[in-house]
Amino acid sequence: MDFLVIDDDKIFRDATCFLIDGEGHYAEGANSGQQGLAVLKDEKFDAVLLDLNLGNENGLDILTEILRAQPALPVVMFTAQGSVKASVEAMRRGAIDFLEKPFQREDFITVLARVQRFHQLGQRIEQLEGEIKETNSQNVEPIFDFTTPRMSEVMDVLLRAAPTPASILILGESGTGKSIAARWIHQKSHLAGRPFVTVNCPSLSKELLESELFGHVRGSFTGAIKDHWGKIKAADGGTLFLDEIGDLPMEIQPKLLRLLQEREYERLGENAIRQANVRVIAATNRDLKKRVAEGAFREDLFFRLNVITVELPPLRALPDDLIRFAEHYAHHFADQCRRSLTGYTEDALASLRNYSWPGNLREMRNAIERAVILARTDRITSADLPAEIRLESTAAANPETSVGAALTLEQLTELHIRKVLERVPNLGEAAAMLGIDQATLYRRRKRIGLE
Repeated sequence: MDFLVIDDDKIFRDATCFLIDGEGHYAEGANSGQQGLAVLKDEKFDAVLLDLNLGNENGLDILTEILRAQPALPVVMFTAQGSVKASVEAMRRGAIDFLEKPFQREDFITVLARVQRFHQLGQRIEQLEGEIKETNSQNVEPIFDFTTPRMSEVMDVLLRAAPTPASILILGESGTGKSIAARWIHQKSHLAGRPFVTVNCPSLSKELLESELFGHVRGSFTGAIKDHWGKIKAADGGTLFLDEIGDLPMEIQPKLLRLLQEREYERLGENAIRQANVRVIAATNRDLKKRVAEGAFREDLFFRLNVITVELPPLRALPDDLIRFAEHYAHHFADQCRRSLTGYTEDALASLRNYSWPGNLREMRNAIERAVILARTDRITSADLPAEIRLESTAAANPETSVGAALTLEQLTELHIRKVLERVPNLGEAAAMLGIDQATLYRRRKRIGLE
């Protein structure tokens, strides 16, 4: 935990910070209430230790200001001996505990443990609220209601692997539901009541990703102004989900291998070895065997991840489920938008069947949401679907004549750009494939609303 100690007595303040550091936490001091408020505005702390008497300042007034800005922040008051009335007033105003000065080390450790439990409870509540919010937003997903035998086999493997501590690797194209499957595994496991923490491997630079994953200590690099625990610590006792692990920088891979094999890690800038109590689930749309052959992914890490591996098939490989999913999405978004829709016209169903769905379930969800919003009648027609779906369907029905009649040159260009962007991992590769520079592709992408 990160503590802020607000006390105008330097000796007492430094001694308190020393005690906190000795218990494995981080502590920072402020010599006045106003300085403490300024620090809280700029930095994030898990708890505050606040003196009641701060020279010309009243600690109770500072307490009120702190809780006005951050109502859920735990605050412990330091009070002089015999200040029972002040202590009661501090609790009434929102302090969670108080310590009489001078205090014994044992009393301080007891209060510190109480604050830690309070903080963990707050984290758990926040986690549950987040899970409820995410579950509500993902209730639209029908991913675990497949009838295709191939997908049923995949789900059976995941269900049997979920209660075990084994690492799981989920493969599949973008949009097939890998992150949803990872959360489902967590919910079906013995860790369901523990944290589920996601790290998106290609979203940050190597340095920031390493800090985000393993944590760092103050001063370990430019900008490291305070200790940071990282996602491994945040996932303690639960599940760490490494999304798009195929893009994990080579420099970080040995540290991840150590985490998987030895269950230990070190924060950046620190020599202390820490134990990691996490279950790892990884996912990627990359061909990891090819990445190993290219020297972009460690073979030993691949073998360590490859304990339980499943591949989520693309939507085009699930013809028996495709229309049922489209109907599910239509019903969901119609309820959400308060539209009274009775389904699809035959031409719309034909368009849905004939389209290859390169973006899989994610693309279908977006396409059906758009169609529900734009539908002119009580049934979704082909005209309500995105242009690329109409084009591919028309081309499948009339391969010799449909392309020129279906769309303009500008629309065809937009469609081609969309398809290229769906099939490559970044703008640089897409620009090279299209034969244009990256800045031009960025402008075109912005103009057609693909930011």
